[in-house]
Amino acid sequence: MPFLQINGARVRYRWDGPAGRPVLMFSNSLGTDLSMWDPQIPDLSRHFRLLRYDMRGHGQSSLPAGSCAIDSLGNDVIALLDALGVERANFCGLSLGGAIGQWLGIHHPERLNKLILANTAAKFGQPEDWAERIVQVRKGGIQSLLPGFLDRWVTADYQAAEPETVGRIREMLLSTPADGYIACCEALREIDQHAFLHAISVPTLIIAGANDVATPPSQGEGLAVAIPGARYVCLPTAHLSNIEASGAFTAAVSDFLLS
Repeated sequence: MPFLQINGARVRYRWDGPAGRPVLMFSNSLGTDLSMWDPQIPDLSRHFRLLRYDMRGHGQSSLPAGSCAIDSLGNDVIALLDALGVERANFCGLSLGGAIGQWLGIHHPERLNKLILANTAAKFGQPEDWAERIVQVRKGGIQSLLPGFLDRWVTADYQAAEPETVGRIREMLLSTPADGYIACCEALREIDQHAFLHAISVPTLIIAGANDVATPPSQGEGLAVAIPGARYVCLPTAHLSNIEASGAFTAAVSDFLLS
């Protein structure tokens, strides 16, 4: 896969689908990489030119020196679009990727056509929760997050029914560099975009998971109320709704973008 030097980081990205079609860009969650969007590629690549990337410090993208904040992560997206010559794109982000999507909608609406915010929030928990997780990873490594994270990411029924997919999710988390994970935890600790959601003017779809304890449906409902004209869909999943209910997720995204 190709790489670009973006804001001091070596960023891995990938194109899928025919050139010349509208661009749909995906942004992944904390502790994952661009492969988390594999379930969406076959169907959505029939209509869109799909752009995926590993955010800084995740997957095969490097972590530049200095602090990491939502501004840094959002500006990485703008710089990647600039480098690839993409003026406007549809954007779909899940969890931390959804926070990046909110930031783009607030600060760079001119670069967006439509926006999908999945399993995300305007504010993620309390600072002390993130401080505790950062200490945990510094002491015990990424592996110390298991197995609790799998239980948060996908339901017990899904884990029992799809052990191979759950194994790939597990490996995706374990392959995340600890320093990149911690840097993005530091960014999440500071995020609070509640006061700016009303400024998002692009058409927006909110997707929540009924069994998501990381970003509960109430968080998605709050986004849908605060963002003018936003649509809201709740799926019977935990946090990684695009994997656990891949067909319904893909259909919701397709229906929204093609309507």
